[in-house]
Amino acid sequence: MEFDFLLPEDFGKKCPLEELVLPESANGLVVHCCCAPCSTSMVEAIITHDIKPVMFFYNPNIFPKEEYEKRRDEWVHLCKLLKLEYHIGDYDYQKYLDSIRGLENEPERGNRCLKCFTHRLTAAALFSKEIGINTFTTTLCTSRWKSKKQVDEAGFSAQNAVEGINYWDQDWRKQGLVTRRYEIVKEISFYNQQYCGCEFSQDKSRYQK
Repeated sequence: MEFDFLLPEDFGKKCPLEELVLPESANGLVVHCCCAPCSTSMVEAIITHDIKPVMFFYNPNIFPKEEYEKRRDEWVHLCKLLKLEYHIGDYDYQKYLDSIRGLENEPERGNRCLKCFTHRLTAAALFSKEIGINTFTTTLCTSRWKSKKQVDEAGFSAQNAVEGINYWDQDWRKQGLVTRRYEIVKEISFYNQQYCGCEFSQDKSRYQK
């Protein structure tokens, strides 16, 4: 699927985050990305503060494959516009299913989501180690539909599983970043995603209030 959107003219000029500094021990940054919309204000903040991230797309939970391809291709187009290095992990849906086996009927923000996040962020940590960058973070906690506490738990589990790699638990929702995210998403008119990504999240009755 082809995307032809452009960045807003004010992109990089309206970041509400006044200060952003990598953790002292970081030698660079890998950003695990779940989709283009969730990457917007977060990545704008990162590059505005002179941090050049390596973008990593690993989301084998997305179903069906056509949905995965739409989100992946839109994200690739965004990375190209930003002139950022990007990498795409394998799409192994069966591996994802194996990782959450027995938790299929859990509500959103339940244990299935924690297992899913841990699976994806461990892949991000392994990728970080592979390319020699010792710090990673994720766009997963930019969405109000996700629990930051749960995403951070998964991030630190990934950190513990991969020696020498650190998870950066920066809060990408505060200081106006959520408002800025919606501004950019509205202006670009991204593909309208109707659910989190996995086949189980399509049933909205599973969402916890």
